[in-house]
Amino acid sequence: MRVLLAEDDETLGSGLKAGLAQHGFQVDWVRDGVAAEREMLTQVHEVVILDMGLPRQNGLISLQKIRQKNIKTPVLILTAQDAIPMRIEGLDAGADDYLVKPVDLLELAARLRALVRRSHGEIHSSITVKDVRLNSSTRSVELHGKPVDLSVREFDLLLTFMMHAGHVLTRDQLEKHLYSWGTEVSSNTVEVHIYHLRKKFGNEVIQTIRGVGYVMPK
Repeated sequence: MRVLLAEDDETLGSGLKAGLAQHGFQVDWVRDGVAAEREMLTQVHEVVILDMGLPRQNGLISLQKIRQKNIKTPVLILTAQDAIPMRIEGLDAGADDYLVKPVDLLELAARLRALVRRSHGEIHSSITVKDVRLNSSTRSVELHGKPVDLSVREFDLLLTFMMHAGHVLTRDQLEKHLYSWGTEVSSNTVEVHIYHLRKKFGNEVIQTIRGVGYVMPK
């Protein structure tokens, strides 16, 4: 699950990036409001963590600008200001959730998962597509009720397919969901992960649409 982190505090930013990576998130980190706006406009991230007090451009302004352009990516505002008027201002500007620093990493990860689920029309942490059941909170998967062991990348790829079940995804789209900036990706990496998923779940779990991409049928 790919996350955009907009935070100018080096200590907090590096800590959040490392901590969220341990919870299965691929984190891209920017340090000012102009960069945050630019990256939010690309819409390659599943969710955004946005500090309100960013240099170059206030996080609130960045949020207002992308919402004016109908960008619907879920945004969680992170701020040191606990005043209720500030919370109201952030939510009214288009934020989907709000956390006050210092943050508990477990709570932040849970809130991010919930925001992503809701953005895809899911309520619970468990997603079921045919005979496959996935729990995004415990990062566990079952086939016909029996647990299946997956690597980190295999789990993230399966989660992406299940959250977009019935929709064709290109290799480029899958790579953007799986890998953060600076990660070297070989030309057949996605195909290798799909091959392993098919070995574990059957050839029909992910179908190839020749010349277009891949789809997990509903």
